[in-house]
Amino acid sequence: MATIQIPYGSSQLRFKPEFPFDLYEQKEYRPADDPLEVVIQALQNPLDQQGIHWSSPPKCAAISINDKTRPVPYSFILPPLLDWLNEHGIPDEEIEFFIATGTHSPATDEQIKAIIPASILNRNKFRIFSHNCDDKDNLIFLGHTKRKTPVWVNKRFYQADLRIVTGNIEPHHFMGYSGGAKSAAIGLAGRETINHNHAMLNDPLAFLGEYQHNPMRQDVEEIGNLMGIHLALNVILNANRQILTALFGTPRAVMEKGISISDDLWRVPVSSSCDLVIASAGGHPKDINLYQAQKAITHAALFARPNGVIVLVAACPEGIGSAKAVEFLEQISTPDQAIARFKQMEFRIGPHKAFQIALQAKRNHIILISEMPDDLVKKFFFIPAKSLEQAVEFARKILPTNFKAVVLPHATALLPKFTSQK
Repeated sequence: MATIQIPYGSSQLRFKPEFPFDLYEQKEYRPADDPLEVVIQALQNPLDQQGIHWSSPPKCAAISINDKTRPVPYSFILPPLLDWLNEHGIPDEEIEFFIATGTHSPATDEQIKAIIPASILNRNKFRIFSHNCDDKDNLIFLGHTKRKTPVWVNKRFYQADLRIVTGNIEPHHFMGYSGGAKSAAIGLAGRETINHNHAMLNDPLAFLGEYQHNPMRQDVEEIGNLMGIHLALNVILNANRQILTALFGTPRAVMEKGISISDDLWRVPVSSSCDLVIASAGGHPKDINLYQAQKAITHAALFARPNGVIVLVAACPEGIGSAKAVEFLEQISTPDQAIARFKQMEFRIGPHKAFQIALQAKRNHIILISEMPDDLVKKFFFIPAKSLEQAVEFARKILPTNFKAVVLPHATALLPKFTSQK
């Protein structure tokens, strides 16, 4: 059997499985030779004309920008977009940027400098605002969605003549996919709006790779409609965060086209569900803590049969990454208890991560190789292991003799496309 290398923190774990396995990696996609030209071409060739046919020309524009937690190559995205706005009669002085922080803390000046290219900041003509979901004075109420989400959004963004969202399209572990209206519908929303929307994560259709029937994602689309988002400029990136293509048009058109492209990049053909899935979050910084590394379990679970075993390789040098998640599990000893408690309480960020992990631990046996203390690992319903060899030894006690196995060195970059019944 071949020796494989699995990302772990800033290094690799070498492992030579003594059993048959399939190895899945993301497809190799060459980035655009000229990413700036790709964005320019998208702006010149919108997917539909609905968003750029106005009864009266807009005099000002608002642009939603992802915060530091969602890296997007804005040095290639924003300059062509600003040129496009200038060409349509909107001068720099009438263009405003909004850092879409969601429930995260408002961006600092240093963080804004890291997000918005210096070439734009140096023009000194743009107003830049960092969203604060708790600043009621700067929110406006737009009513309720069909799913009864109260829609509070950034007032200044909403009042602009032309509202544009930017970002990237990729699978999202409970929203289905990122991109489109989401950067503003969640990123520029009030806390009450975000919490009500995110409370839908216990819906069985709120999962990775589901768009049309995902209640959370469709709620986001409705919030975006109430906000009156006119246009979306999104990119699709490869595993190295390089631009493959760009899409421009109404948010819905951009999402539908973007998902079809994204799926070709992320989905790999798989014959059936597996008994054992060995998955890495992809190393640092994706496994800096369990809060981030848990996303790899979401991907791995799509490859695993119910009651199968998932071995998560994630260093987690910073531990759990959420004190609220740890506090939530005090006096709780089983996944069922965690699930029941979460469903009885008002939705809160932090405990929601413990809830997601509890759901996963209820479905699959999860063995974790990390730097965390065993007691903390067990608190989150995982079986601690010190090496891949030990993890497999534990797994063999649970699995059938002739088990089917897969290895996912970069689990968060993959979705299965089943070619037969699970």
